[in-house]
Amino acid sequence: MADTTAADTAATDTTAAPPPQVWPCLRARDARALIRFLVTAFGFEETAVYGEGDVVHHAELSWPAGGGVMLGSVREPAPDAEDAGEDWSLPPGSFGAYVVTDEPDALHDRAKAAGAEITSAPHDTDYGSRDFAARDPEGNRWSFGTYRGEPRRTPS
Repeated sequence: MADTTAADTAATDTTAAPPPQVWPCLRARDARALIRFLVTAFGFEETAVYGEGDVVHHAELSWPAGGGVMLGSVREPAPDAEDAGEDWSLPPGSFGAYVVTDEPDALHDRAKAAGAEITSAPHDTDYGSRDFAARDPEGNRWSFGTYRGEPRRTPS
């Protein structure tokens, strides 16, 4: 019988939490509509949505290739809230992100068909990426492309 490691188990266990990642956060005037748009137009997957009525307290949208975004409804903190002085959320429509995709042209067509405002048509960059850019109904800016970043340097 082959030995298995914790890494092997984690790689096959779909109930395990993903490894640490960067999860940008944004606020929306109509968070439920923005969630529907990001799923339909860009292909994010709705992982979790917590809230009541029109208010979304916390939502996670996973990107199929890894990572994702968190978002919620814009709201004023209660004056007596413990974190009232620590509100770091951006105003709705002020968010921007670059998202890696292997299929930028197909994603562009999907986004355009879903009503995304295309701000930059698909094009090749001088650093070898195929990119396009769009704006969602809240005004957030999204850039999609094949560029995966430079290789990490090994510590000296």
